[in-house]
Amino acid sequence: MAAEEKPGAGAKAGKKSPLPMIIIALVVLAAGGGGAWWYLKPKAAVPGKPAAEAASTHAAAIYYKFDPAFVVNFGTDGNTRYLQITLEAMSREQAVIDEIKNNEPAIRNDLVLLYSAQQPEALLAPEGKEKLRQATLEAVRKTIAAEGAKAEAVEAVYFTSFVIQ
Repeated sequence: MAAEEKPGAGAKAGKKSPLPMIIIALVVLAAGGGGAWWYLKPKAAVPGKPAAEAASTHAAAIYYKFDPAFVVNFGTDGNTRYLQITLEAMSREQAVIDEIKNNEPAIRNDLVLLYSAQQPEALLAPEGKEKLRQATLEAVRKTIAAEGAKAEAVEAVYFTSFVIQ
């Protein structure tokens, strides 16, 4: 009965050590963690730009819609004309959007005065509309700067509707 094996002896000989699988799992986890760290680490500042500015370019745009639309009468040639503009301001900082919202009456006042002083002929050309958009941006920035907010954080204003009648 030399050919007979002891119970449990064959099971021990066929069983492999779990050590190689544990090592492979640790290597995979370490590589994944290292990749995640590399991808999610803070980006270095772009040369010539402050670190805060480089980081803010990746923030999502936040829009504030002035509601209701601006409607003004304008024109000095004896014919009363009307201008209706739907306007949205854009920033990447919620605090600046809140500042715009809190100062909306003052901003609306300045913009109504700006819009009612326009000449209809100048606004018919795309260049005239762009010039008015830039003047609108400057007016919004001026008002919130007077309140101590970061005026340059208002990146743009957009005319989402522009009607001359």
